[in-house]
Amino acid sequence: MTIRNFATLLLASSLAFVGCKSGGTGGATASASADQFITINGPDLVAPDGSKFFIKGTNLGNWLNPEGYMFNFRKTNSGRMINEMFSQLVGPDFTAEFWRAFKDNYITRDDIRFIASTGSNTIRLPFHYKLFTDEDYMGLSAVQDGFERIDTLVEWCREEGIYIILDMHDAPGGQTGDNIDDSYGYPWLFESEASQQLFCDIWTRIAERYKDEPVILGYDVMNEPIAPYFENVEEINAKLEGMYKMVTAAIRTVDTGHIIMLGGAQWNSNFKPLGQPFDDKIMYTCHRYGGEPTADAIRSYIEFRDRVNRPMYMGEIGHNTDEWMAAFCRTMEENNIGWTFWPYKKMNGSCFASITPPAGWEKIVEFSEAPRATYAEIRAARPDQAEARAIMTAMLEACKFFNNSIERGYISALGLDPGAAAPVASDLR
Repeated sequence: MTIRNFATLLLASSLAFVGCKSGGTGGATASASADQFITINGPDLVAPDGSKFFIKGTNLGNWLNPEGYMFNFRKTNSGRMINEMFSQLVGPDFTAEFWRAFKDNYITRDDIRFIASTGSNTIRLPFHYKLFTDEDYMGLSAVQDGFERIDTLVEWCREEGIYIILDMHDAPGGQTGDNIDDSYGYPWLFESEASQQLFCDIWTRIAERYKDEPVILGYDVMNEPIAPYFENVEEINAKLEGMYKMVTAAIRTVDTGHIIMLGGAQWNSNFKPLGQPFDDKIMYTCHRYGGEPTADAIRSYIEFRDRVNRPMYMGEIGHNTDEWMAAFCRTMEENNIGWTFWPYKKMNGSCFASITPPAGWEKIVEFSEAPRATYAEIRAARPDQAEARAIMTAMLEACKFFNNSIERGYISALGLDPGAAAPVASDLR
């Protein structure tokens, strides 16, 4: 089924479902029938028209879960560390204003229109659990805007005929124990009943709101659980499937229609801790960066997929040469593994749309790398605040789609269309 056919199908079905709008209390205003969702048939995904659906797309990384390297930061590499550094640099109030504008500018309707124009059919949306709490996050300390952001993205994607995978990239307590999950250096989620309860509660609220939304392909419930660095890694691994069963049961209290995606331990690479599927709408998601672009290099993923007879999907891949990516796309397609490359947008290429840092950004980078363990060190490292604020304001402009550089070689390497007509500039988010 083509992208435009999908858009037509959604339009024709619009009377059966109405997308959620910001400020709603959850769910769609009318129920969608089961045949409007992507479904599972053995190792295949099936589109609403009965044809095989093969995921091709990208990740909206950095938008709702900032990562340091996408700003050219190195030591300051997780969301809370970036927020702390910005607050030290220009103050907490300006930092809050920056984050609110960043969320408005980084991904807009124009970005989604462009992604769809390449022939992509799926977007994976990484998000931080704090977007659904009253914790301090990205410029808000109460009434977080997670649902507003997703509601708007759903509207854009419906218009462009493209699916969304919701990915909790940062779970309460931390599911990874590294900068990936904005945690405190250990996967405390697996130790804390309070974090587990919050994890399940947030997913239940998300599922309740979007249970009737066919634009949502599925829920990627936990990104890259359990880093390999811990002495008790096998002990933590043994808890992974139980955590998956817990959150799946919570989601199923309100949503029986959507696919739930489960990743392996150790960067979504180790599926040994997982047994047979325990729900009829479960599929699996792997990640891979580097190595040979061959089937032998992902043999363990293929063998697990064949053993459980469910779809396998490469949720993250990228940061390599165009030649490597082209070869690996062929390998994944030959082995029925759909993909969303990481990320859509960042500084300095290896993405769909590259951000050119504004003049003076290196001063922000220098401050991020400077010793800041004491107040004296912060004062000594801080550049002129007015200049720093001007540079950060310029970054907000640099993030906008029409100030980005389209990486045509990268897009072509994925077998997508880099020469599609450019979208028309829009003032709408």
